[in-house]
Amino acid sequence: MRIPCTLLLFIAGNLVTAQDAVVIADIAQLVRKPDLAQDAAVLFGMQAAGVAEERAQQVLTLGRADKLPEGLRTDSALAANAAAVRNYNAHRVCTYADEHGPKVLVQVPVAENYHMPEELRSREDIYLVLPEAAVTTAVMDAQRPKPSKGPSWRRMREARITTPDALYATYDLGTDSTALAELASNGMSRAEIDAVIFRSHERNWPEGIDAFERRYPRLKHFRRYKAYQAATWDDKVLLVIPVEPNKRQPTGLRPHLDIYMVYAKGAVDVKGRK
Repeated sequence: MRIPCTLLLFIAGNLVTAQDAVVIADIAQLVRKPDLAQDAAVLFGMQAAGVAEERAQQVLTLGRADKLPEGLRTDSALAANAAAVRNYNAHRVCTYADEHGPKVLVQVPVAENYHMPEELRSREDIYLVLPEAAVTTAVMDAQRPKPSKGPSWRRMREARITTPDALYATYDLGTDSTALAELASNGMSRAEIDAVIFRSHERNWPEGIDAFERRYPRLKHFRRYKAYQAATWDDKVLLVIPVEPNKRQPTGLRPHLDIYMVYAKGAVDVKGRK
C-alpha cells in the first residue's frame, strides 16, 4: 500500500513514543479496522514511533476485527458498554495521523483485565484505533481496579491428574457459592478469585485445549502436567496448572498464564503437605 509523502511527514511530526497508561474515554468513536496489517498508516505510525519489531508483529497478528470480544463488535454493544470500557487497563502503543486526523493505537492486555465483564474480555491482547480526542491519560490510583496474576501455587500440595477426562471444562465457579467460600477461606483475595474464575473455563485455556474437539486427542498429556491443589469442596478439586513448571509442555498445552481446572476428586492424586 502507498501513502502520500505529505501524510508521512505529518505522521512523523505527530508521533508520541511513550507507551503510557490511558483511559478509553469514548469507545463510541472506535475506528473500525478489519485488519491492522492492511492499514498503511498504522504500519508507518509504528515504524516512525520506533515500536519494537516483536511488539509490532503482535499488533499486526492480533489487530483484527474478528479478535474483538463480543462487547466491542457492534455499535449497539459499544453504546451499552461505554461506561464499563473506561475500566479497561489500556496502554498507548503510539500516536500517529491519517487523512482523517490524529489517531491513537491502544493495547488492552488480557493479563491486566481479568476484572472486566465477560463480554469485554478476550483470550488475547486487543488492539484498538481511536481518535486522539477519545483517549485520555490514566490516573493511576487506589481506585483503579488491580488485576491479579492469581494465587501463588508454591505452598500448595502437588497433584497428579490420573483420569484426564474427569474434567469439568466449562464449570462456572462464579455461581458456586460453596466453591467461592472455600477459595476465600484459603486466603484468596477477591482479585485472585476473579482470576481463578476467568481462567478455570476452557475458553481461557491454551488454544490446543480450549474446546473439546481439540482437547480430546491430547488428554493423555494431561497426566504430565505439573499441577497443584488450590481447593477442594464437595466431590471436586481445583487444580492450578502454573506456567513455570510447565514450560516444556507441547505447544497448545503450554500455559502462558497460570490456568485452573476443576476435576472430580477421584481423578486426582494429591501428595502430602510440602
